[in-house]
Amino acid sequence: MDVDRPQPPDLRPGEVALDPDPAGSDDAGLSFIGQLRTPWTRGNCPKNLREARERGGSFTAEIAPPYRPGLLGLQAGQAVILLYWTGAARRDVIVQNPAHRDGPAGVFALRSPARPNPVALAVVRLLAIDLKEGLLTLDAADAFDGTPLLDVKPWLPTVDIPPDAP
Repeated sequence: MDVDRPQPPDLRPGEVALDPDPAGSDDAGLSFIGQLRTPWTRGNCPKNLREARERGGSFTAEIAPPYRPGLLGLQAGQAVILLYWTGAARRDVIVQNPAHRDGPAGVFALRSPARPNPVALAVVRLLAIDLKEGLLTLDAADAFDGTPLLDVKPWLPTVDIPPDAP
């Protein structure tokens, strides 16, 4: 890693940016299957799901009509994994210096939305499902209102908990 090369002026001490910025690449094609509806906007969005649950609010995933048949089999009360696109976040900072840590850390050691591929992950509980309207009522979400949704996957304890996890 070349940390001696010139860095953008808006980085914190210890942060490192990628050159070129991955935002300029067109490596993958993705289809947004819907969007998240939340009370959050820039400046008031919680940093994580724990904080979103504590603050409360109305949280919904709106699934676009062509993708609604894919909801068949989901049930209220079930935990699901949401993958969503935090495309407004920076994509060029590979080492960050977040205020909550004691120094810089690589992006892959952080849950920050700023990353080469701004895909966020949330494990949430489905409170209600409207298959016809494509609405999933969620227990929480930590994304801006209107954030594009990439995928919904069932959370399976027999698969998603690593062996020997506490």
